[in-house]
Amino acid sequence: MLKMIAGPMEQFQVHPVSWLPRFELGGVDLSFTNASLWMMIAVIGVTAFLVIGMARAALVPGRLQSMAELTYEFIANTVRQNAGEEGMKFFPLIFTLFMFVLFCNLFGLLPYSFTPTSHIIVTFALALMVFLVVILVGLIRHGFHFFSLFVPGGVPGWLLPVIVPIEVISFLSRPISLSVRLFANMLAGHTMLKVFAMFVVSLGTAGGILSAGAVLPMLGIVAVTALEFLVAGLQAYVFAVLTSIYLNDAIHLHEH
Repeated sequence: MLKMIAGPMEQFQVHPVSWLPRFELGGVDLSFTNASLWMMIAVIGVTAFLVIGMARAALVPGRLQSMAELTYEFIANTVRQNAGEEGMKFFPLIFTLFMFVLFCNLFGLLPYSFTPTSHIIVTFALALMVFLVVILVGLIRHGFHFFSLFVPGGVPGWLLPVIVPIEVISFLSRPISLSVRLFANMLAGHTMLKVFAMFVVSLGTAGGILSAGAVLPMLGIVAVTALEFLVAGLQAYVFAVLTSIYLNDAIHLHEH
């Protein structure tokens, strides 16, 4: 009897790691989950990539060193372009966010892995941290004048009762849009991959893995996988760009 094929949404289930002991506190399950495991693996992967890549810094860099240096310069230029030289104070934060999101996205493409960024709670936590940093930077730098961000210059006074609430809602929606964009792209892409994989298995079972019916879905998997690699990098970049833009608002206020 054939084993039932797992549904496309089962890959997103969070569950305790089976080879570690369960832990409960006050009736709340605080066990180490697969989401936590793969976030830890992503952190280890980022650390290994940068440490090993720069361990033997040479005048003529090797492949790994070139990749590390190019990544560093790429994000540094992104921060300078979107937040100015003063924004470079926050380069460590933005670079860390970029690398973490990128490695979570890429590791999620490995067979039998887990994608933490496909869960809204993870992406929202990252976006909320950025949101709070922006507010904190704005208040420290400008004091209560920071709230003039919600009053665009040149707007007639009689329009302010309408414009200010719109600006406030737009500002408060930033962590939602930032988190949903990343979460939705990862969720949709991985679901599509699983659906194509189910087609290949079903059609291959009926006529063989190389049957005419299974070839087209197999080619679809290859194409979608290539697209997912592109999306994984693009979404990490978008997260870094938007973080830089939001910090630019807090640093320069109405100067830009």
